[in-house]
Amino acid sequence: MRAPQEFPLDGLPERVTIYEVGPRDGLQNEAAIVPVEVKAELVARLAAAGLTTIEATSFVHPKWVPQLADAEELLATMDRAPGVRYPVLVPNERGLSRALALGVTDIAIFGSATETFARRNLNRTVAESMEMFAPVVARARDSGVAVRAYLSMCFGDPWEGPVPVGQVVAAGVRLLDLGCHRLSLGDTIGVGTPGHVTALLAAFAAAGVGPERLAVHFHDTYGQALVNTLAALRGGVTEVDASAGGIGGCPYARSATGNLATEDLVWMLSGLGVETGVDLPSLAATSAWLAGRLGRPSPSRVVQALSAAAAETKE
Repeated sequence: MRAPQEFPLDGLPERVTIYEVGPRDGLQNEAAIVPVEVKAELVARLAAAGLTTIEATSFVHPKWVPQLADAEELLATMDRAPGVRYPVLVPNERGLSRALALGVTDIAIFGSATETFARRNLNRTVAESMEMFAPVVARARDSGVAVRAYLSMCFGDPWEGPVPVGQVVAAGVRLLDLGCHRLSLGDTIGVGTPGHVTALLAAFAAAGVGPERLAVHFHDTYGQALVNTLAALRGGVTEVDASAGGIGGCPYARSATGNLATEDLVWMLSGLGVETGVDLPSLAATSAWLAGRLGRPSPSRVVQALSAAAAETKE
């Protein structure tokens, strides 16, 4: 089968926006540095497959993420398709200046719900990181740039253990109050379950933050990324982060395995009758191509299945 049969369920959105993070969150965790021309082709292929939001790169200092040290070169050379947004990650005002110089129209900042990860990832406390983000968000918005916020360790932390829901909500509300238009809730180490997702969304709603201001970012460490996504969709969330081929992780939390694979997400949503605008065969072919460039099989179950079916057809 090349596509799932369609059996819609009640209570789901008609359309979901996929926030593609493969070129940034995926490639930043690769041991080998991927050539800039391969990155540019990946971005172009993803846009051609119908993805309309593609996080292209990061302006973190090259010392900390050498895999993305070619951010300026990539943005200066890659094609930008009409109607496609290409956000970049920025940690501070210096990163913002680099991004603005290249005409970036969308950025993302990245906070933490826990103190330990804030220290390891940003070398600051949670409160200090909020102080660092405030002028970044203000300046970006003054420049007409949309700002999204990631919040890491929303479900569990490898050093601190379970993270209280109230602690996550407090950190998330602070990021939104800075002026971010959307908050992506990250299950950085993949320990969340559907009930936990539902409880977290309910807690945000009680704090005055509806699902229209939230996105979800699941890692598949324990095989829960798709069921957690379904729980989020039932809770009204309509934006889901995913990585082509399921590549990625987190350089600062080694227990964080691959992201939710975009192909696996599209297969599920297609079967549910939820629109994404993504051409699954084209996307799967792109991830198979990328796996060849990375020298290993794609972690995505859908990519594996479609590649095997294509190989059988040729025999």
